[in-house]
Amino acid sequence: MKKTNAARLLDQLHIPYQLVEYEVDESDLSAEKVAEKVRLPLKQVFKTLVARGDKTGVFLACIPGDAELDLKAMAKVSGNKKVDLVPLKEVLPLTGYIRGGVSPIGPKKSYPVYLDSSAFQFPFISISAGARGYQFFISPGDLQKAVKAIACEIARKGS
Repeated sequence: MKKTNAARLLDQLHIPYQLVEYEVDESDLSAEKVAEKVRLPLKQVFKTLVARGDKTGVFLACIPGDAELDLKAMAKVSGNKKVDLVPLKEVLPLTGYIRGGVSPIGPKKSYPVYLDSSAFQFPFISISAGARGYQFFISPGDLQKAVKAIACEIARKGS
């Protein structure tokens, strides 16, 4: 199993994690598919979204796989009037990560990270390790420490 840059970063910080490899289905990069592959409930598999606020600029939001980003709550928490997800074509240039492999750990530039507080109901969550086909199992507290994440309520159940 190859080590991702994000894994090397966690190693440097002496933060424990489990790196889990799974087979990628290029036609389905959904959180549902990842949850199925790593055998966890969807609400325990977190996705990392790249968003931009009208005042603060780019940031990352980590929310459960069964939820959507609540843009109003996100704007309020991040000190913005308006927040939008960045267009897909901007994700790679901004983060250095491709869709389906965006990790809050080790993006190309350091961005604020917001972690939905629902993560703390689990002993560990699954989050991208920075490459398609690789997930971290990591405690929410350790993830928060690693990326200086702000825990907040930013997710709403998907429709």
